[in-house]
Amino acid sequence: MTENIAEKSCTPCRGGVPPLTRDEAAGYLSQTPGWDLLDDGHQIRRKFKFDDFKQALAFVDEVGRLAEDEGHHPDIRFGWGYAEVSLWTHKIKGLHENDFIMAAKINQLPSAS
Repeated sequence: MTENIAEKSCTPCRGGVPPLTRDEAAGYLSQTPGWDLLDDGHQIRRKFKFDDFKQALAFVDEVGRLAEDEGHHPDIRFGWGYAEVSLWTHKIKGLHENDFIMAAKINQLPSAS
């Protein structure tokens, strides 16, 4: 994968396409540092650490705006000093390229580092 996945945009997934295989999903991980492949290759997740609750909340707000812009919505858990973001495509019950596009874009948010 030579193309920068963060430069792509999510495309609507209407279902009816197979999810990525575990090997295909693993191939995208090189462009999404910090993300882990879970659930036998059906989900990716990353935990972000912050100095306090306010920074975690600001990050979640940034992710929410990005998700609305891309039309692809992660599951987010957060609390004092952390936020955990999980991605998978519900319609296909697994991973799609969109999940890795979102992960790469989340990694580029200023508060993600």
